Amino acid sequence: MQVAVLTFEGFNELDSFIAAAILNRMKPRGWAAYITAPTEWVTSGNGVTVQRQRPLEFAAEADAVLIGSGWRTREVAADPVMLARIALDPARQLIGAQCSGTLLLARLGLIGGLPACTDVTTKPWVIEAGVEVIDAPFVAHGNVATAGGCLASQYLAAWTIARGASVQDAAAALDYVAPVGEKRRTVDHAMGVIAPFLPAEARVA
Repeated sequence: MQVAVLTFEGFNELDSFIAAAILNRMKPRGWAAYITAPTEWVTSGNGVTVQRQRPLEFAAEADAVLIGSGWRTREVAADPVMLARIALDPARQLIGAQCSGTLLLARLGLIGGLPACTDVTTKPWVIEAGVEVIDAPFVAHGNVATAGGCLASQYLAAWTIARGASVQDAAAALDYVAPVGEKRRTVDHAMGVIAPFLPAEARVA
């Protein structure tokens, strides 16, 4: 499973790095999550500069695509040239977005009339784009998921692993990163959040 973690200028480190780190717990199973960006180097909203691992066009061939948020996402959402570089196919790919990344999904026409999650700041922009926003950390409709809040990246990563591999694999990846002494509680909570949006046969780890 090849995963593109879309990361734009002004990105939120928690969105991109947490999701990528959890997903890369699946490397022994042949998975790989890549920081995927439109330029060779991207700088976060806090001034952290990183080199991309894959160009933006990699999103078209990836098995799964997660879109993080950032301070300049509205600029991306308003740039038709940039949007044209993001070719996604929910019939073939697992697609997730977090916070202002949900605005990009809306602009790409991948949400439509379905309810979605986002952060408080982005909420009015997503509503303006014609999307119903719900007060929840995570929701998925088929192969498209949205999440709200920086730490909701764990839900997107777990959902991607549960859908692409198994709930057991998702729980194991979360267990590795969960705080010591709180592992069972952390895993149970996160898996409980995504469970209603998994196929019925895969809801019990």
